[in-house]
Amino acid sequence: MATLSFNPTRIPHKPISKITSFSKPTKVYFPVSQKPPKTHQKQLHFQSKLSVSTQEQVEVEDYDNEEEEEEVDDDPTAEVSYLDPETDPDSIVEWELDFCSRPILDIRGKKVWELVVCDDSLSLQFTKYFPNNVINSITLKDALVSVSEDLGVPLPEKIRFFRSQMQTIITKACKELNIKPVPSKRCLSLLLWLEERYETVYTRHPGFQKGSKPLLALDNPFPMELPENLFGEKWAFVQLPFSAVQEEVSSLETRFMFGASLDLDLLGIEIGEKTLIPGLAVASSRAKPLAAWMNGLEVCSIEADTSRACLILSVGLSTRYIYATYKKNPVTTAEAEAWEAAKKTCGGLHFLAIQEDLDSEDCVGFWLLLDLPPPPV
Repeated sequence: MATLSFNPTRIPHKPISKITSFSKPTKVYFPVSQKPPKTHQKQLHFQSKLSVSTQEQVEVEDYDNEEEEEEVDDDPTAEVSYLDPETDPDSIVEWELDFCSRPILDIRGKKVWELVVCDDSLSLQFTKYFPNNVINSITLKDALVSVSEDLGVPLPEKIRFFRSQMQTIITKACKELNIKPVPSKRCLSLLLWLEERYETVYTRHPGFQKGSKPLLALDNPFPMELPENLFGEKWAFVQLPFSAVQEEVSSLETRFMFGASLDLDLLGIEIGEKTLIPGLAVASSRAKPLAAWMNGLEVCSIEADTSRACLILSVGLSTRYIYATYKKNPVTTAEAEAWEAAKKTCGGLHFLAIQEDLDSEDCVGFWLLLDLPPPPV
């Protein structure tokens, strides 16, 4: 098992402490001059045409020629209905969903709404446009049923969504279908797809309104006090080589351990095995109960807020907690800034590890996290 540790080679003549209480500053220096890792935008399997769910049906489609097929592919008004023919429909038990207006006007001069549904592997993709006067839980419930029927997949056990303003409608529609709604910003595949659709679909739509701001912008509220059950006893900024991060992620599947991973291949992120990934290690004598509580929160990201001299934990839709504080001075500010710079160097990738002791070689909880900008819609 990989050991969570600092990189002592940066400051060879100064000791670096691993153990830090929640009320004391950390002692860690990151190699902020390190060259950025190699990143690569993998060609994601997005569909931009009306597709079908089985290979047999695909073979029935008959285009006159290749030019006509390309024309259909490029149609920005087309809706998507796609299921990877190599995917077992029963294996897709969780969906990601967005139901919101788009920067597109219909013939009435009103903003068009769109339902976008996918799974985390993008094996399932579905979109449908709606006029703004039919936006309610009944419309959404019927649309979810149509996704299931059109693609021949069972309704999911869970649906994740990231807009707090739509929570009432989404929750009501899900509960009427016995689906568990999960408010969460860990909808990374969906967020990337929306970004891709903005560039390749919405901006090319004949009704596109350039400069139109999102109707339902994401919340970024003032951070709240941390609930008592989420308190740790000690914390430290740490780094792990990417290869060691992969070991910890593998442990999520091979042994009993709380946490969550990310599909970096799908996200198009390539990082060298020796690249140092920044993270936060939290130690507690009640590490397992703490990790269990954290596991139900849909942990999104951790941010070092140098203006408030604290660490902010983002969970769920829009909940932000003051996770830890430190005494503000030039040294601690520089350390926090270096940690944030290390995150940017890694494309926003970072992690949270919960341990019984900061010197332990084992984690009881490990969350791989990624900072992503809000979607353009």
